[in-house]
Amino acid sequence: VVAAATICFTAAGYYAFALYCARDFFRRDARRQRGFGPPITILKPICGLDRGAYENFASFCRQHYPQFQILFGSDDENDPGIAVARQVARDFPDVDIRIVIHRGPPTANPKVGNLAAMAAEARYGLLLVSDSDIRVGPWHLSTLAEPMADPGVGVVTCLYRSDARGFAGHLDALGLSTDFQPSVLVARKLEGISFGMGSGTLIRRTALAAAGGFGAIADFLADDYLLGNLPVRSGYRAELSADVVEHELSTATLRGLVEHQIRWNRGIRAMRPLGYAGLLLTQGTPASLGLLILAGDFPGARVLAAVTLALRLWMAWYVAAGCLRDAAARRALWLVPARDLFGFGLWLCAFFGDSVVWRGRRFRLAQGGRLVSQGVDGISETESELARTGIAS
Repeated sequence: VVAAATICFTAAGYYAFALYCARDFFRRDARRQRGFGPPITILKPICGLDRGAYENFASFCRQHYPQFQILFGSDDENDPGIAVARQVARDFPDVDIRIVIHRGPPTANPKVGNLAAMAAEARYGLLLVSDSDIRVGPWHLSTLAEPMADPGVGVVTCLYRSDARGFAGHLDALGLSTDFQPSVLVARKLEGISFGMGSGTLIRRTALAAAGGFGAIADFLADDYLLGNLPVRSGYRAELSADVVEHELSTATLRGLVEHQIRWNRGIRAMRPLGYAGLLLTQGTPASLGLLILAGDFPGARVLAAVTLALRLWMAWYVAAGCLRDAAARRALWLVPARDLFGFGLWLCAFFGDSVVWRGRRFRLAQGGRLVSQGVDGISETESELARTGIAS
């Protein structure tokens, strides 16, 4: 009872603080740097065909920005995603677009090998690493580049809202909007941004070089995180952009959701074991349920559980629906408690074992999240689909 009540208190405090962090970020005055628009090279690693791939790619061609280049990269020239990229290049002849096929030695993380090959062909000093399932508005580059007017800023990343299909997809998207995105805003307020996200990470070449280049992250699962984290360790600052992009989520089944989430959780635990364990103190929904079961006849327990759940739902609605403008999360808000209980189970599962299956191969996650190959492994149909669509990265 004491443990459940303690977690309710800490979780309620976390939810209240997340509300404050979201309000602070979305209501701040944006500092516009008029006339500031340094040229940018966009790196788009491709592995398979994402839902809405053509519109995802085309959205980057419609930027209101003075000078930019788009590089699409894969290690397979027959990849169906590359075929879409070639079509986009034909449809937007005025945009500087190139296709880069990585033919060098394979890396433990294939995505990073593709990024390194593209970076070698990049023309400009600012590189935007953006996953293939991201769709943006026409002012994305302009908004993302604004913090780079400060030479001390080496990395800029951005929040996202996820568009999904099916029950499993909506459950996954709900967790991203009501759990992960609030944690980003809390991290920004407590310790500053010290990571990148696949939704978009703009990085200076000089910051990337100071961090050891793409070679420094080639053997790690959490490449997006490290792309922002290593430059910060090298003395650069990272900022969170005011722009919120669209994420075309490909999760199709509950099994796919479980496999993806456990891989993500184990990656976080391998890199930040104490921080991952500390997430227990934010698990307000299961703690409230446990408190009601263990001390349901005590009026104070009911009040504490009710307050905790109310703050959880308020925070979820304010961040996802009010700030991120996530229409799907607004419709599915009633599923937040169920998603929290589901997520708590997956959080526990990540403590048992250190292996992940990724693109048909089994890896052991060593300290720091390094991928250690354990050979080809049996792979489920769902896992194959995740690998094909690139969602595994």
